[in-house]
Amino acid sequence: MREIIFITGGQRSGKSRFAQELAEYSSANPLYLATARYWDDDFEQRIRRHQTDRGEQWETIEEEKRLSSLSLDGRTVLLDCITLWLTNIFHDNGYKLEIALEEAKREWNALIQQDFRLIVVSNEIGMGLHAPDESSRHFTDLQGWINQHIAASADKVYLMISGIPLQIK
Repeated sequence: MREIIFITGGQRSGKSRFAQELAEYSSANPLYLATARYWDDDFEQRIRRHQTDRGEQWETIEEEKRLSSLSLDGRTVLLDCITLWLTNIFHDNGYKLEIALEEAKREWNALIQQDFRLIVVSNEIGMGLHAPDESSRHFTDLQGWINQHIAASADKVYLMISGIPLQIK
């Protein structure tokens, strides 16, 4: 059953909606794996919006970093999202790029040892303006390298543009 579907694109490109549709098509009781931290009121409102978008058939688990600690065998899992997960790792490692990259790769590699259908949402943040400060540039690098790492292990990869999924792998 192991299958990894990676969905990436820009902000508000329809990634989460498409991922949710795939998960609901694949399972009568999908699992939503939320990685967001409650950083501020705006994040709390975004989290609430995502929660109300999902029906009663969904089970939700919140895990900020240690994704591989969860037992997910046999499930259809929607992991939303890699960008927030990386933010947590980057922040908790004092914004040190190499340490955060190694931790994220290690955690991802351990997570995908399970036998499940994993639908993963991420962001393509390197397609816009060049980040103005060093920390932001490092995070853009981190996001790009992890997206490449995840895409390499994925069975299917979709790029979302204006609500339209383009399968690129």
